[in-house]
Amino acid sequence: MTPTPAAPHVVAPRTQVDRDARGALKGHRSAVVWLTGLSGAGKSTLADRLEQRLHARGLHTYLLDGDRLRGGLNRDLGFSAEARVENMRRVGEVAALMADAGLIVIVALISPFRHDRQAARERLAPGEFFEIHVDVPLAVAEQRDPKGMYRRARAGLLKDFTGIDSPYEAPEAPELHVRMDRLTPDEAADAAFEVLRAAGLFAMPVGEGQA
Repeated sequence: MTPTPAAPHVVAPRTQVDRDARGALKGHRSAVVWLTGLSGAGKSTLADRLEQRLHARGLHTYLLDGDRLRGGLNRDLGFSAEARVENMRRVGEVAALMADAGLIVIVALISPFRHDRQAARERLAPGEFFEIHVDVPLAVAEQRDPKGMYRRARAGLLKDFTGIDSPYEAPEAPELHVRMDRLTPDEAADAAFEVLRAAGLFAMPVGEGQA
């Protein structure tokens, strides 16, 4: 499923209200925080906890969850390698557009292939894309198996399932690597929040975090 190239006459318009102007109005920089990992690793839980922390500080966020997108925007896609590439491309485009609107976009998506995650990164300026590897050993993910997906894949009822008969390519240099079998969701969310704060996405209130 190769994306159709844009026609030569399709040129994005230049507007006076740009990303910086929208960010200034919101009081923080925009970004895409991309959570990748095996099914059952804890991506959705971590994404939710992180968004809660950002929202509580008055930051403008939106969470793009893989299952929700599969039920709407990408409902026409299957799970072949080719379909997953297109799934990633669409999500990357949507995330970049929402970041352009001035939001901190949190993406929770298995996104198994490095080159597709790199393509999503390249849609943004340096310092605007944060890859977080939400990691657990395969055995732990299988033990959790909240949707029964691994059991079905092992039984041959589900083809091209990441980690079983389709590969997962772990990030080589993510902005953050969290082992969800060693950290609580709150600890992982605190670590992710700190990465964004340290990168200067937003300013902490005066006195907060000081002893």
